This record gives sequence, C-alpha cells and structure tokens, in this order.
Amino acid sequence: MQYEGTVIRPPSEAHSIIFQVTVGCSHNRCAFCGAYRDKRFRIKNHTEILQDIDFAAQYCRRQKTVFLADGDALVIPQTQMMKLLKCIRKNLPWVRRVSLYGNCRDILARTTRQLNELKKLGLGRIYMGLESGHDPTLSAIKKGATAEEMIRAGRRVRKAGIFLSASCLLGVAGSIAAKGIAHAEATAMALNRMQPSQIAILTLMLLDNTPLAAMAGQGRFALPDRQQLFSELRVLIAGLEGFRAQVQANHASNYFSIDGRLPRDKEKFLATIDHALSGTIHLKPEYLRTL
Repeated sequence: MQYEGTVIRPPSEAHSIIFQVTVGCSHNRCAFCGAYRDKRFRIKNHTEILQDIDFAAQYCRRQKTVFLADGDALVIPQTQMMKLLKCIRKNLPWVRRVSLYGNCRDILARTTRQLNELKKLGLGRIYMGLESGHDPTLSAIKKGATAEEMIRAGRRVRKAGIFLSASCLLGVAGSIAAKGIAHAEATAMALNRMQPSQIAILTLMLLDNTPLAAMAGQGRFALPDRQQLFSELRVLIAGLEGFRAQVQANHASNYFSIDGRLPRDKEKFLATIDHALSGTIHLKPEYLRTL
C-alpha cells in the first residue's frame, strides 16, 4: 500500500483494508486536531488508488471491510467516488462494506439521492466528527459548521440509509464547569435530533502541534479536571433519549470505558459514571491514555 505520513482510522476499522484516497484533510483548521498538520491536502489520482486495489486483490482476501482514508474522503466528487466504489466492488467482490470519514460540509454538498447512490455501490458507514452540539464551542474550536448544520448532515446520512457514527469530545469546552455542562446538554440534544447509529465519545487530549495547545500555553484555555469530565459525560448520557444506538466511550483517551446500546444500557452507563465520580472504579493512568 502507498501511504503518505501517518494514516488515521476509527478503532472499529482496525481490521479493514485501508486505502489512502486523499492525503490530509481539506478543512484542517479544527483547533484540537493535529492529525494532518504536516500534510498538504490532495485527492490521489485514480492510477495510484488502482495500484493499491490491485495489491489488496492479491493479498487482502481475508479482510471483509474497507476504510477510505485520510480525514476527508467524502470530498471526492460524486462521479469520481462512484467510479472508485465500482472499482472496489469489481476487484474485491468479497468486501461487504466501505467506510470513510465525512465532514458536515461534504455531506451537505450531496443530496440524499446522491448519498443513496453511494450506498448502493457499497458505502455502508460514514464517521462524522460532531464533537459538540454547542455553537459557542464549535466556533471556538473552528469546526467550520454550526450545530444545526451538523444535525442536517447527520439526518441526511440516516435518510440515505447509511450507518452514521457521530463522535463527541469531552472537555473541549474548557475548564469552566458551566460551559462544559452547556456543551454536554447541547450535544445530547443534537444527537437526539440526528439519531446516529453509533455514538463514539472521546476525551480531549492536547497535542503540541495544535492551536488549542498553544492557547493552553498562553493561559487562554485549560482542560477540565477528571470530575468535570465525568460530569460532562453523565449529563450527555442522561440527555440521550428517543432512539436506538450503539454507545462507545472505550477510546484510549478515556479514563474508563462504557460500551453498549441505547436505550437498553442507559442506566448501566449512568451507574458506571457515578462510580467514577465517587472514586469507586479503577481509572486508566495518564501514561496509558493516548490518541
């Protein structure tokens, strides 16, 4: 495979064939994200991608899923994306699902019909970084979209029949407790309206190459303490209602894990968080937390 730089993929794509069809992220302005700071964004040409597909056809016959990297694969124009999916289907007929990261802007640039066309060609899952449903927080982290736009994008993916995984970021509103709670409440409300298939909850970690880390160094941003983070998580989980979804807060950045389904496991989630708040469960030590 021809990879440029570090390739990022969701935890649930650990066993997927990974094709790097774009390099970097076309937005690349999120204040908390350092994944693509060293990459100049471009869409790879079809010949490069075909070479990787040919390689996978020979050596990746046991892998049943494909993930299209980097951070913004849905930016590829519709005709080109359809051509790519057809090529994967033709050359890797055993693959049952193709997944990718899709940001709000690129989702909204497509109609429901266009998204459904991609679904019919094998696109089964879109990972969208919601991060927050709180407009002041989204603006502060330079996400490039409002909560309402995020909700519209998520609903469009679901209407097209595609599995939607929405990620949320604990701590991103900073150390002022009231802002953190407002962020958690608004995020729960956005998720209730979006009704994703999966909710992935991560905890903010400051990376040296990000604007947020620079702000922290200048005293303009501070991370919440653990109790505040756990309180945010509790408010977020408590506010989720009216839909079924997988909920996973088992990322390496989190201090403890929750993993189950709504609404079935909601009370179990809340009980686990309460144990964390009271100090009665084991927490991951700092040296084991990572992105």
